[in-house]
Amino acid sequence: MSLKSAIQNNLLLKISSLNSVGVAIRMLLSFATQKIIAVFLGPAGVAHLGNFRNLIPIIQSLSTFGIFEGVIKYVAEFKEDEKELQKLFSTSFVFVLSGSLLVFLVLFFGAFSLNNWLFSGQYDFVFVFKILSVATPFIAVSALFNAIINGLSKYKQFVVLNILSYVVSAFLMGLLVYYKNLNGALFALAITPILQFVFLFYLYFRVLRSYVNFKNISFQIPYGQQFLPFVVMSLVATFLSSFVEINLRRSLVLEIDEMNAGNWTAMTYISNQYFAFTAGIFTLYVLPKFASLHTNRQFQKEVLGIYKTILPLFAFGLLFLFVCREWVILILQSEAFLGMKTLFKWQLLGDFVKMASLIISHQFLAKKMVKEFIITELISLLLFFGLASFFLKTHGAEGIVFAHFIRYVLYFLAVVFALRKFLFGK
Repeated sequence: MSLKSAIQNNLLLKISSLNSVGVAIRMLLSFATQKIIAVFLGPAGVAHLGNFRNLIPIIQSLSTFGIFEGVIKYVAEFKEDEKELQKLFSTSFVFVLSGSLLVFLVLFFGAFSLNNWLFSGQYDFVFVFKILSVATPFIAVSALFNAIINGLSKYKQFVVLNILSYVVSAFLMGLLVYYKNLNGALFALAITPILQFVFLFYLYFRVLRSYVNFKNISFQIPYGQQFLPFVVMSLVATFLSSFVEINLRRSLVLEIDEMNAGNWTAMTYISNQYFAFTAGIFTLYVLPKFASLHTNRQFQKEVLGIYKTILPLFAFGLLFLFVCREWVILILQSEAFLGMKTLFKWQLLGDFVKMASLIISHQFLAKKMVKEFIITELISLLLFFGLASFFLKTHGAEGIVFAHFIRYVLYFLAVVFALRKFLFGK
C-alpha cells in the first residue's frame, strides 16, 4: 500500500498529515519570532515573557469557565440535532459572557497587584494587564468558536484558522520586539487575541451561522450541569498547571538567577512546539473518537492503534532533537542559551512518557471521569511542584526537568491504574 493510500485509509493519519501542515507553518513562524526574541531580549527577557505567556491559558480557562472540551464533546454528539445544539450554544454563551466579565474586572482593577506578583516588582507592565483585560472577551469567544469548529470536525477550517492566527501573531511579535523589546513583546501578546478574533469571525461566521442560530440564543443554561465536570477539570488541568509553571519560574529568578529561568523557559518553548502537533490530534480525533466508543475492546484497539501510529514517530523526533540539540539551540535561540544543553535529556524523556500518558488520559474527558481526572492531575501537579521546588535549590533548571521526568512516569502509572478496567477488562 502506498503512503498516500495509507493516509487516506487511516483517519488519524489523515488528520495528522493535515494538522502537520498547520503545525509546520506555525513552527517556522514561531521559530523566526523566537529567534528575534532570544537575540533582542536574552534569557532574562525570555523568562519574563514566559510568565506572561503562562497567564494567557489561565485567562482562557477562567473566561470560558473551562468548557472548551465539553463543547467539543457535545457538538460532536449532537451536531445533527438542531434543538440540542441550540440549548448547548445558549449555555456556552452564558458561561463565556459571565467568565469574561469576571476576568475583565480582576485584570483591570487588579493590574497593579498582578504586575507585582508576576514580575516580582522589578518591572512596571500595569498597562499591559489593562490591555489584556479588554482582550479577554475576544479570547473567550475565540476559544468557544474554535471548540465548535472542532466539534463539527471541520478539520480544514481549523487548520486554516490556526495558520492565519499564527501569521498575524508572529508578524506582530517580531515587529514589536524589534522596535520595543520586552515592552513590545508583552504588548503583542496582549492585543493578538483581538486580531485573531477578527480573522475568525470574518472567515468562519457563515460556517458558524449554519449551526448556531444567534437570534435564538437565550440567557439560560440547560447544559450547566453537563458542563460542570469540564469546568472542574479545566480548573485543575489548565489553571493550576500554568500557576505552577509561573511560580517555579519566579523561584528560579529569585533563588538562582534569570539565566536559569530563561534556559528552562526556552526548553519548555521547544517542548511546547512539538506538543502543538498533538494538540490538534487530541481535539480533532482522540477526544471525539473515545467519546464514541462503547466497549472496552473498542477502546483497547483504538489505543493500540494510536500508540502504533504516533509513538514511534514521536520517539524518532525526540531522538533526533537530542542528537542535534546544540544546533537546535543556536538556530532557535542564541549562544547565550547554550547552557540549556543539559536540560534536553530529562525533558525529552519526560515528554515521551507524557505523550503516552496524554493519549489514554483523554478517556477521562471522553467519559466524564471527573474524580479520576482530578485525582491523577493533582497527583501530577503536586509531585512536579514539590520535586521541582526541592531539586531547583541545588540543581537549578536541571532539577526542574528531572522532576518533570519523574512526574510523568508516576502520572502514567496512576492513569493506567485509574483506567485499568478500560485497558485490561473484557
